[in-house]
Amino acid sequence: MSPRIRLLTVLLFLLSYSRLQAHGSPLDEQLNPGKALDAINMTMVHDVVSPPVAGRYYAYSMLGAYSIVATHNKSLPSPQSFVKSFPPTLRLDTITAKYDYRIAAYYSILETARLLLPSGENLAEEQASFLQTLEKKGVKPSLLAQSVKVGKLASAAVVGFSKTDSYGRLSALKRYTPLKAEGMWYPTPPAYMEAVEPNWKTIRPMIIDSANAFRPAPLTPFSKDTTSAFYQQVKGVYDISKRLTADQLQIAQFWDCNPFAVNTSGHMSIGFKKISPGGHWMNIAALVSKQAKLGFDKTVAVLCVEGLTLMDAFISCWEIKYDTNRIRPETYINRYMDVKWQPILQTPPFPEYTSGHAVISNASAEVLTYLLGDKLAYIDNTEIPFGSGERPFTSFRQAAAEASVSRFYGGIHYIESIDNGNAQGKKIGSFIVAKMRTAGFKPFTTAAAVGYSK
Repeated sequence: MSPRIRLLTVLLFLLSYSRLQAHGSPLDEQLNPGKALDAINMTMVHDVVSPPVAGRYYAYSMLGAYSIVATHNKSLPSPQSFVKSFPPTLRLDTITAKYDYRIAAYYSILETARLLLPSGENLAEEQASFLQTLEKKGVKPSLLAQSVKVGKLASAAVVGFSKTDSYGRLSALKRYTPLKAEGMWYPTPPAYMEAVEPNWKTIRPMIIDSANAFRPAPLTPFSKDTTSAFYQQVKGVYDISKRLTADQLQIAQFWDCNPFAVNTSGHMSIGFKKISPGGHWMNIAALVSKQAKLGFDKTVAVLCVEGLTLMDAFISCWEIKYDTNRIRPETYINRYMDVKWQPILQTPPFPEYTSGHAVISNASAEVLTYLLGDKLAYIDNTEIPFGSGERPFTSFRQAAAEASVSRFYGGIHYIESIDNGNAQGKKIGSFIVAKMRTAGFKPFTTAAAVGYSK
C-alpha cells in the first residue's frame, strides 16, 4: 500500500470514528434504560400494583443492573457500600468470558421484573424483541448469549436478596380490620376497598435504618367541635373543593396516579388503571437523565437510587399511616358536614396521615437534586398515556411541591398531612443523600454540584 493510499485510509477511518462519536453508537437507543422502565411500568399498570409494592419492585429491578454497571465503572460505588445487608456474593469481576456489560445490565432490569412481578412473564416477549433487535444490528449471538447469562446471574442474586426482606411473610400476618371508632380510617366509596398493605412497616428498608426512623410531627387530635383545629383542617379541604381554579384542578388530575380508580354508573362499576406515584417519579428520573445526556451507566445509577428511595420512603410513610390510622376527609365530611360531598379525586384505600405523595415526592426530589441539580427545567410527559397531558417544571423540588399540594386540591388530604409529609420526605431524602456521599456517589452534572446546598 502506497503512503498516499495509507494516509487516505487513515483519514477515512478517523472521519468514520468522529461521526460515530458525534451521533452515538447505533446501539445507544436500544440500550436506553428508560425503554426497559416503560415495559415494567405497563406491566405494573396491568397488574394494578399498589404504591408501596411498586416501590419495592422498582428498587430490586434496578439493583441487579446497577451491580453490573458498578463492576465495570469504578467511579460508581458498589451497591454493598450503601444498600443495607446486600450480600457481596455476586462477583462479576471474576467472569472471564467476553460479554457486553450494558446488554447484561439492560437484560437484568427486565429479567428481575419478570421474576418478581405477578404478570412478569409478559416481559419475556420484551426480552426476546430486545435480543432480536441487537442481533439484527450486528451483535454476535455468542456475545449476546454470554451477556444474557451475566444479566441472569445478577437478577438471581437480587431476587435471592429480595426473599429476605419479609415480603413473603405478609400474608401470614394478622388481617387488618377497620375500626368504626370516631376519628379512625374506614373504607371509602365507591368501591370500599380494603386497606392496602397494613403491615408494610415489617419490610426491611434498603438504606434507612428502620421504618420509624423518620416519624413526622404529631398530628392534630380528632374533634367534631367546629371551633377546633381539626375541624378547621377539614373545612380547609371542603372550602378549596368549592373554588378550585382551572390550574388547581389540572394539578390534582395530573398527579392523581391512582393504580385503580373505580367509577360507578347505576349498577355498573368501571375500573381505570394508571401509573403509581412511584412509577411517575421513576419516569421523571428517566426522562431527565436522557435530557441531561447522562449515558447508560449514570442513568442506571439514577434509576437504581430513585427506586431504593421510593421503597424506603413508602416503608416510612406506611408505618405512620397505620400507627395513626386517621380518618379521611371524605369520611369526616360525609358524616358531620355534607353527606353529598365528594372529593375531586377518588380517596385511596388506606389511612390519611401522612400524605404518601408528599413523602415520596420530597424524598425523590432531594435525591434527584443531589445527582442532577436544582435548576434543571424539564417537561413531564408521564401522564400522557393516562389522559392528563404534560406539565413543565423548573426543578425537582418544584415538582415535589406541586405533587404534594395536589392531594389537598383533590380533596383526599388535610394540609397538615401534606406539610408534615413534606418535612418527613425531605429528611428521608437528605439521609439517603448523606449515605450516598459517604459511599462515594458524586453529583452527575455540574449543575448538581452547584445546586444541592444541603
